[in-house]
Amino acid sequence: MDWTTTLLDCWNFIKQWYWIPLTLLYIMVIITILIENRNPTKTIAWVLVIIFLPVIGIVIYFFFGQEFNRERFFQRIDKRQKLIINQKWDEMESLIQDDLSQIETEINSLTQVFRYLNNSRIAPPSTKNKVKLLINGEEKFPLFLEALRSAQDHIHLEYYIFEEDKIGNEVIEILKEKVKKGVEVRVTVDDFGSPKINKHHKRFEDAGIQFQTFLPVHFSSLANSNYRNHRKILIVDAKIAFVGGINISDKYINQNGEKSPNNEVYWRDTSVMIEGEAINSLQLHFYLNWMMTDGKEFKISNRKYFFNSENVEFTNTATVSFGLTSPGDSVHSAMEAMILAITLAKKKVQLCTPYFIPSDEFKTALMIAVSGGVEVELIIPKKGDSTVVQQASLSYLKPLMRRGIKVFLYEKGFIHAKTITIDDELAFIGTVNLDYRSFFINFEITSVIHDKILLKQMAEQFILDKENSEILTVKKWEERPWYKRAFASICRLLAPIL
Repeated sequence: MDWTTTLLDCWNFIKQWYWIPLTLLYIMVIITILIENRNPTKTIAWVLVIIFLPVIGIVIYFFFGQEFNRERFFQRIDKRQKLIINQKWDEMESLIQDDLSQIETEINSLTQVFRYLNNSRIAPPSTKNKVKLLINGEEKFPLFLEALRSAQDHIHLEYYIFEEDKIGNEVIEILKEKVKKGVEVRVTVDDFGSPKINKHHKRFEDAGIQFQTFLPVHFSSLANSNYRNHRKILIVDAKIAFVGGINISDKYINQNGEKSPNNEVYWRDTSVMIEGEAINSLQLHFYLNWMMTDGKEFKISNRKYFFNSENVEFTNTATVSFGLTSPGDSVHSAMEAMILAITLAKKKVQLCTPYFIPSDEFKTALMIAVSGGVEVELIIPKKGDSTVVQQASLSYLKPLMRRGIKVFLYEKGFIHAKTITIDDELAFIGTVNLDYRSFFINFEITSVIHDKILLKQMAEQFILDKENSEILTVKKWEERPWYKRAFASICRLLAPIL
């Protein structure tokens, strides 16, 4: 009887006074968010989540929102990586300046984009390259598999999504055969993007493949799920490389210009195959990310890991560099290189992205460009794969359209391509979506390319994509039901943390 009375008294006390510790907890969490000195819009977004999702909001913040320890962790890695990069740069400085002088004779002021990436010590420009534009999985994977089969020394593969479906298993079987022939195979796959394959370490290890999970997600490290390796890179023998938006999955492969029987929608995506000196930068950045895993270190200084330009001549040479993003970066080079290119545009800017949640700086660059007489065209999906992200994207469009930017909603399927072209002189092809996550949070990469043939093909593809799209106008946007516009505005408040 006494225990029953005591428990009842405790329960009544909790019911009466629970709000005091809860209020203190809310105040402490909000103060913590404020003193982190985040981007103000991101701060407001997290405060709204905590206020409007009682208790659940605090749990979400605890696992996914705190930045102190993780940012310091990534910043320490960034400092170590910069030491390695600076050593390589000092060895190449004279060659880099020669390449920049050559580029300037071809693209004039747009050379500043390559100078920016060089001066920021992100990736030096290289002029001895051959590039090939790859539209969709049906163009990429035959060459991708051919490159894997041609491997004689090493294969370095870094992917966000790696499915154990038809194309994925075909890749795995080739990797296993190559290991038997003495080829070094290193594979790193993101844990959040490829949870199934990451449970099958033994399948790779038994075959002799060096397989690593990038930032494993366990209950004790759930916050890692907010920082993902979204890059898609393959390097074979330092001779051939692939970069772009196409993951290793059957859903990226269409049939006869239409969706395949296994696909829910037609999948429109873009990648690029690179041969030449630009592979050296890719190799270095693969190494730096590999060293963030538990993978066995390899000697990146070994010449076999770098492209040998002796006795190699390309009839049509392409200039290639790279913009990158990682959580510890003090320089957000992918976004800043894009902004710089947009501000240098004289005639037109064409953008494709599945997710459009631009930073204020990026949005301002687009509006300045169009107000300066540059034609700016943007293609996004009409139907996205995330309702909240899609609605947040739509909320950004009205002021841009009012300034004169043309917006197209892709109807044929889902456009997953992450590309920008500037004046038919400069192209960005990679994994970078035009959103906060790609600009600031994920590990991302975009190739920056000047090649007349590739740019002509991209212009032709953009026309085809527009033909498969509906143009969105301010009038059409305003004719949407009020509740849809209101929902889009609410989703926009969460944009910085999506």
